[in-house]
Amino acid sequence: MTNVEIAELLRDVAAAYKIKDADRNKFRIVAYERAADAVEHLSSEAKDLWDDGKLTDVAGIGESIAKHLDEIFRTGKSKHFSVVMKGLPESMFELMKVPGIGPKTALKMAKSGEVPSEVKKSLRELKKNPQRLLLPYAQEIADGIVAWLEKDKNVTRADALGSLRRKASTVGDVDIAAASTNAAETINHFTKYPNATRILEKGDRTASIIVPGNKQVDLMVEIPDAYGALLQHFTGSKHHNIALRELALKKGMSLSDYGIKIKGKLEKVKTEEDLYKRLGLDYISPELREDTGEIDAARSNKLPNLIELTDIKADLQIHSSFDIETSHDVGISSMEEVVRKAEELNYEYVAFTEHNPSKSKHNEKEIVAILKRKQRKVAKLKSSVKAFNGLEIDILPDGSLPVPDEGLQTLDFALVSIHSSFSQSRDAMTKRVLSGLAHPKVKIFAHPTARRLNWRESIELNWPEIFDFCVKHNKWLEINADPVRLDLPDNLVRDAVSKGVKLTLGTDSHGITQMANMKYGVDVARRGWATKGDIINSLSLSEFKEVIKK
Repeated sequence: MTNVEIAELLRDVAAAYKIKDADRNKFRIVAYERAADAVEHLSSEAKDLWDDGKLTDVAGIGESIAKHLDEIFRTGKSKHFSVVMKGLPESMFELMKVPGIGPKTALKMAKSGEVPSEVKKSLRELKKNPQRLLLPYAQEIADGIVAWLEKDKNVTRADALGSLRRKASTVGDVDIAAASTNAAETINHFTKYPNATRILEKGDRTASIIVPGNKQVDLMVEIPDAYGALLQHFTGSKHHNIALRELALKKGMSLSDYGIKIKGKLEKVKTEEDLYKRLGLDYISPELREDTGEIDAARSNKLPNLIELTDIKADLQIHSSFDIETSHDVGISSMEEVVRKAEELNYEYVAFTEHNPSKSKHNEKEIVAILKRKQRKVAKLKSSVKAFNGLEIDILPDGSLPVPDEGLQTLDFALVSIHSSFSQSRDAMTKRVLSGLAHPKVKIFAHPTARRLNWRESIELNWPEIFDFCVKHNKWLEINADPVRLDLPDNLVRDAVSKGVKLTLGTDSHGITQMANMKYGVDVARRGWATKGDIINSLSLSEFKEVIKK
């Protein structure tokens, strides 16, 4: 079973508990939902962790759930899960995949056979397009709608919600909140969104539309004086909110999307900052709200000062149109176009990191000649932005690099990456990567898990060993800002930061328009608790020149 399938199964079990006795099983329900979220966002396959006896190392998977997963991996099914879901129709779990349909509503529809045509249509659309949206595409949808809402004179603020606001790498639903002085007019304005293909629902406080790509967008409206509570509640995550509610109860308060209730009296909350302050906490950025220690850190004034996009001084992975005669794809923008774009972005330096020349089509002498030609080209560039001569080099299956040492000496530095033989064992892949990183000219391990979102799972590596090697030998791990990669994943970013590993940000651009993707790399860094001090290309040009020599 894939991680997505396992997560879906765990959510089905939680739903079954809700149907059969929600009050008695409330702790089980939370545990299963938490485990589902944990599995869905793993950077490794759960099956591989089980092989290594490390399932319970995953925050969110306790001994009991691990035991049931163990049975699934050994036999293909869990007797316990079968018992829990016994008597519930399979169609109920299918119907629950439609946004907004919970277990009780799904069960009622499944038993009666009366499924509204809109729900049937949504199910068909889900089957056609079951994948989660990549962050930039969800952001594009949300940005268009927020811009439209801001044209309504009644709207004082509008925001994306949920995993999109928390900047998760993939997004299930696009939900929007608006602070408005006239909810009815704002709802009407929303449903007239020019790109809407149809209206699903239009109420007093909420509305839903379908936009191109068959994506549903839900809107919630609140008065400005109570907007902070709604924004915080629907930003989530669910587990962050549960922990907040528990903290509030200890202080004699209760939280909801309407405000804070104290001694039976509801008090409105205008801003999220006000809400966290009332709970005795520093403001917690949306990217951190995953219940992974952020509440304790906020209580003790120990939240990290997260990296900002404005801190970034350079892009350290760019592919120009220079004809490097590679077997990979080349860029479409010239070096001159890239440095001009870098000037617009207020960068101090960039790195040209085209793929290495094809080893199968060239001998060593020819490879060196190509790299010397590129070296001369970079040296002749005239710009206020300093251009570094880099190269992205394949790590071959045996750990060697397809570039002779004479060619490597033409470079300011090199990146190495995995582009083939993805199914090697963890030990073999780790050995391969460490071998590739060992050369003195190599500074960066690019898109380290080699994942491609919604397409290819991560490679398996011994991360503690990789981290130790990087710290000991001054090697850096890349956060690749390409929307289909966002790699290193946020959970591994946090692990790396905790071990003292330095990180770089690169857009992996093959055209200057893609250089704008840097913000998504910053989002990943922030979700991984990274600060300016953790990111190499937040260094000034003079500082970077020094560290590149070490």
